[in-house]
Amino acid sequence: MGWFWADGPQPKVQSQVLSHHALTQDGTRSPPPGCPMHKHQKSADAMISPSGGCPVKHTPPTSEQPSGCPVPHGASAYSKEQRKEWKEECRQKFRKDDDSRSALSRLNPLNYMFRDLSQAPAPNQTQALPTSREPSTIPRGDGDGNWEYPSPQQMYNALLRKGYTDTDVTAVESMVSVHNFLNEGAWAEIMDWEKRFAGGLYKGWRVCSHGEQNFDTMVKKYGYEKEVDSLSPSLVRFQGRPKDMTPKAAMFQVMGWIYPGAFGTEPPFDRHDWYVSRDTNGQKKEVRYVIDYYSGPPEPTGEPVFYLDVRPAMTPSGAAERAVRWGCDVWWRAIGGDTRELEKLKKSNS
Repeated sequence: MGWFWADGPQPKVQSQVLSHHALTQDGTRSPPPGCPMHKHQKSADAMISPSGGCPVKHTPPTSEQPSGCPVPHGASAYSKEQRKEWKEECRQKFRKDDDSRSALSRLNPLNYMFRDLSQAPAPNQTQALPTSREPSTIPRGDGDGNWEYPSPQQMYNALLRKGYTDTDVTAVESMVSVHNFLNEGAWAEIMDWEKRFAGGLYKGWRVCSHGEQNFDTMVKKYGYEKEVDSLSPSLVRFQGRPKDMTPKAAMFQVMGWIYPGAFGTEPPFDRHDWYVSRDTNGQKKEVRYVIDYYSGPPEPTGEPVFYLDVRPAMTPSGAAERAVRWGCDVWWRAIGGDTRELEKLKKSNS
């Protein structure tokens, strides 16, 4: 899940062909300027005859040529077929060097996906897939607009490249729709956290003090409306980690084994780490959020059901935010906070 694409145009590498030795007008080669035998050219000319030349052979034998491009760039008399063959050898050598790089170095560091997933149909693809991409509502960390979701064709190519060769091509468009819907829901949950704690832990405690359902009331009470409305967090990068179970998910699995009636649930089918840029009092701060994706029993109509568990990572600040939000909500409901407030209102009106 969460396969946004962040690939911009790749920089073009310019190559410059350097001839080994320059040609003079009479067809002979002049030695390079760094040759130690020609540093004192005037005195050398006085010591040798005009027909003589430098006794040092500047062009090494073919067997001593350093490894590199097999094309002799300075020779223009070769046939077109020979030059074409040499260029092909160069390209094959470049591909070999490129393939020898580690798989991690070929991934986009913003989303840990392959950089070169094309929109071209895959081999033996039985059905054409759309290539249009839908923009998300999630701002990019570099300020360059919003993230874009992959097209169905890119999603299919990515699944094949990851080894899911049994993917049903007819279901890819529905998969993309679910994928986009879940990521929009994850961002909405992150925004709820940012609205509470982007201004700091103390302000977060004040707006959380009366439970989840009274958040808007507390924002108005303390005059935080403008601050909350002007929030502009952005997603810097993200990483899918489906094989790394979070401690919280692991704890639920253990509790489900002990108390299956209360905690029995399937493990999450995916996990993401999202890195969000938060602006706190004019200072940028990167906050890591952890997202567990759960599937639930389908609706009577057959539609799938999903649950998202979105929370800050268990860092010192993230743990404090989680404790404040969860603790305040539990305490407010435990003491009957809404009932108490209603009774106070009745007494003040009577």
